Amino acid sequence: MSLLADMLATVFDRRAARITTRAYDGRPLEEMAEALIETSSETQVHGLASAILTRFSSLSDEQKLGFFRHLSTGMDIDPAAVRIALNAYEATPSKATYRAFMAAAEPRRQEFVRRLNQVPNATAALVQMRADLLRLGRNDATLAALDLDFRHLFASWFNRGFLVLRPISWESPAHILEKVIAYEAVHEIQSWDDLRRRLEPADRRCFAFFHPSMPDEPLIFVEVALTKGRASSIQSLLSESRVPITANDADTAVFYSISNCQPGLAQISFGSSLIKQVATDLAAELDGLKTFVTLSPIPGFRKWSEQTGTPWQIDHAETMRRLAAHYLVNAKREDGLPYDPVARFHLGNGAVISDIYAMADNSEKGLSQSGGVMVSYFYDLAKATTNQENYIAKRQVKTTPAVKTLAAAAAAAEKNKTKEEPAQV
Repeated sequence: MSLLADMLATVFDRRAARITTRAYDGRPLEEMAEALIETSSETQVHGLASAILTRFSSLSDEQKLGFFRHLSTGMDIDPAAVRIALNAYEATPSKATYRAFMAAAEPRRQEFVRRLNQVPNATAALVQMRADLLRLGRNDATLAALDLDFRHLFASWFNRGFLVLRPISWESPAHILEKVIAYEAVHEIQSWDDLRRRLEPADRRCFAFFHPSMPDEPLIFVEVALTKGRASSIQSLLSESRVPITANDADTAVFYSISNCQPGLAQISFGSSLIKQVATDLAAELDGLKTFVTLSPIPGFRKWSEQTGTPWQIDHAETMRRLAAHYLVNAKREDGLPYDPVARFHLGNGAVISDIYAMADNSEKGLSQSGGVMVSYFYDLAKATTNQENYIAKRQVKTTPAVKTLAAAAAAAEKNKTKEEPAQV
């Protein structure tokens, strides 16, 4: 009887949802959004949410931008109401006054997004909605608060407790493998044979985070090479002619590609959890693995070099290593964090700048963005948390002595060059 009752309830709910949707046919999306916020009917919530998401996906970019502006201004907080509620709480702290303050301080658009998320497949649609917001509102300051609201909600919905770590192998479903090819952002996968070389051998691994609401969409994935010793060239690591080793013979795990798959989840951080979880799992699986490092690109190196007038000498390996070390260790943004985005990611996860390799990526992309230089970040799982805390609190860039020496040599050379330059009159 319970199953029959549930089935009948579902049928009636869907019928009622269709009736609700038809009632708003032809009406502005903004009016539907207001109705979604105001209704207390669960059936109407489901019908309106489904209709809004469907309608939004068919809008032009100009129409989407107009809708975002309505959410930003028409569903914003009321500063006067916030001040009144805060004064009431300050005068008489209580559960009631605090609840009133929380209600006033939260913009209605947050509840709007929550209600949208109550229908099937809504989470993926909302991730795409934020991708549109980031793409269309990049230079629109009035939309910044709206994006913060999306980030606030997504940080809760996509926290580590909800994420599922799954291995990706050559036996994984084809639609997942196709997405790995499409989303690979560091070293392009040229063909299915190329993908097979990265997934099938015993000394290769790939892992991805998935969300229960998006089971067929990887959020982020990492490709790992199990090696004897550290790798100093991405081409040798991915060579068609390389001879695989058994996983038990490996002593090093090289994380050589980490790709975020969903533009709508930008700045929602789970990359740190991915690397540390994979490293922990691999260490438990393979007793011989003792070293966990990356072989990473240096995407901001060329731009920094051009902005500072620092000349490259691609044919002089030691000079390039020194310049790269100087850039990674000493080039900082106004907030004191490293200029390079990949450096910020790994140092923020508690890694150490371990080695600098010249001519480690001789691809067109590698030569263009960093003169072929790559960097290795070392993850000492026992010290990663302490390193992370020092980086966040003190802006401390942790390096090995060898990298520190390289950076110091380049900084000294730059200082001497400045002294030797004639004064401009």
